[in-house]
Amino acid sequence: MTPTPGLISIILPVHNQADHIEQVTREFVAELAKVPARCELILVENASRDNSLTACRRLAAELSSVKVITTEKGGWGPAVRLGLQAAEGDVICYTNSARTTAQDLVFCLLYAVAYGGVVVKANRKIRENWRRRLGSMLFNIECRTLFDLSNWDVNGTPKVFPRSFDKLMDLKQENDLIDAEFCIMCRQSDYPMIEVPVFSTRRHGGRSTTGYMSAVRLYWGALTLWRKRSWLPSQAS
Repeated sequence: MTPTPGLISIILPVHNQADHIEQVTREFVAELAKVPARCELILVENASRDNSLTACRRLAAELSSVKVITTEKGGWGPAVRLGLQAAEGDVICYTNSARTTAQDLVFCLLYAVAYGGVVVKANRKIRENWRRRLGSMLFNIECRTLFDLSNWDVNGTPKVFPRSFDKLMDLKQENDLIDAEFCIMCRQSDYPMIEVPVFSTRRHGGRSTTGYMSAVRLYWGALTLWRKRSWLPSQAS
């Protein structure tokens, strides 16, 4: 029987989400009652230009399961890394707080608790429009080709894993490529992975930070990562 984790740490990067982060967090807290483990929510406010930090601190003052970290450095990668440093759980999760539904989060966590010793990640099956579908498909084909990956949604979250998978606690990328690094490390370290299909396209609020230029940077960044692949464990000399 898989032992129940004592604590699950859930990392939620927050950027310009003052209009919805309180509602989202409360929905998460309510739905997490279905998980047979204690959970902490780590709100990583990063370089917001609105009142996100105030909203996060208000939540932390009211809800014992919520804590807040803030940084002047914006970006998905730095926020995830800060959350990993602060996480105290036996099981770690990070996810997009603007897009993840409470139901999808709990679904992935229940898989992780039930199976243990595996990485559980979302595989988003539906995109908002054909441009996002095409862009995602091209990026995933590139990563599968360059890094011999088997998964089809490199950037899909939630991502859940046991703390014992220590390579995932020490991710290095300081940009959006942190998700690619995550999948590469799973492949290189033989961490077993379960991909859970997710069909929701709901965005709680705010605007996506992924545009044409950021997509191009992702494609080019993956190629650059491959060219500098001496950092990969099995290829380091």
